[in-house]
Amino acid sequence: MTNQPREEQPQSTGLPYETLPIIASGQTFGFLDGVRVLDLSTSVAGPYATMLLSDFGAEIIKVERPSGDDARKWGPPFLDGQALWFAAVNRNKRSVVIDAQTEQGRADLLALVRASDVVVTNQPPSVQKKLGLDYETLKQERDGLIFVAITGFGLDGERANLTCYDLIAEGYSGIMDITGPADAEPQKIGAPAADMLAGQDAAMATMAALAGRHQNGGKGQCIDVSLVESMTRFLSCRISPYLGAGEIPERTGGRDSVIAIYQPFETADQPITLGLGSDAIWGRFWTAVGDPEFAARDAFRTNAQRRENRNEIVERIQGILRQETRAHWLGIFRDARVPAGPINRVDEVASDELLRARDLFYAIKDDEGRIMPQIGLGIRINGHSSIARRAPPRLGADTQDVLRELKTSE
Repeated sequence: MTNQPREEQPQSTGLPYETLPIIASGQTFGFLDGVRVLDLSTSVAGPYATMLLSDFGAEIIKVERPSGDDARKWGPPFLDGQALWFAAVNRNKRSVVIDAQTEQGRADLLALVRASDVVVTNQPPSVQKKLGLDYETLKQERDGLIFVAITGFGLDGERANLTCYDLIAEGYSGIMDITGPADAEPQKIGAPAADMLAGQDAAMATMAALAGRHQNGGKGQCIDVSLVESMTRFLSCRISPYLGAGEIPERTGGRDSVIAIYQPFETADQPITLGLGSDAIWGRFWTAVGDPEFAARDAFRTNAQRRENRNEIVERIQGILRQETRAHWLGIFRDARVPAGPINRVDEVASDELLRARDLFYAIKDDEGRIMPQIGLGIRINGHSSIARRAPPRLGADTQDVLRELKTSE
């Protein structure tokens, strides 16, 4: 648990964030201290990438057009005028408003490029070139620049200049076709998965490029991340069986795993998930429910055989689990070391005391004392979590300070 000072929330008005501890700012990991990232992106993928870099210590200058990042308008809900989708992916940043269409704005932007180690954009390549914000142009301004493009389809190919959102990428990737019940239409994942995966890929590649820069004489890199490719790679374990065996997965409500028993089940009150992923777990499960003879049948000896007889096994398990409550079975399976768990709602996840104890959910104050909830990095190093240095910025809040510092340093 973090050693950061915590404050009590003011008098409650009943909103969930008011139950979170207010943690003093300033404890991100320091591995990227001294690295400056110029974030020219909007929406989710790019901002998420730069926020991840900030959690490891990088300084992030978020350059916004006068109308602001698109995600600032994605609501309701809003909290104190701040869109909560925007707040989810923009901590630890300073916001600078620049109109790059003007002569002064262009000059200010290029000065920021010269003072940065990394530039992140999510514009299609044709727009990058039109605005003079492509890699070939910007690397002339900053020797050793790491240029990161997060686009829908990549920087080349006939789809390169198509506009793309998470929804579009999920459709292209195949994930929607295999998500949902067998008798339902294709479904989008219930979170911006392609955006988040692409953002994570971009952050990972950027850190690798920064490490590599010390080994190649400071040479810059052009990193090309595609929402569609990041989302498609997420399906590796479903695409590989098709390529190697011609097996095309279908929608089954998650009941077609390569593991014979790996799905939700009903209990006497609330559903649980159950994963019998090895022969040892298979045996422990049936002992725990009091039917080891069933597990010992020759027809169920291997996972492949259990897959062939899945319907019979599922029916038997379901009949047993409906006899007791979720809490009863989770206790039994915990003691027997059988992988099982609840199917939580978001409010149940956010109130999970063990997750809170690991600093995954907390609140931070901005410079004006407004409180904003945060979802942490979820990575602990040497027993510590990365805690936000600063709350998500208000539009243009740091324009004058950043430009003044830039002129002073030139």
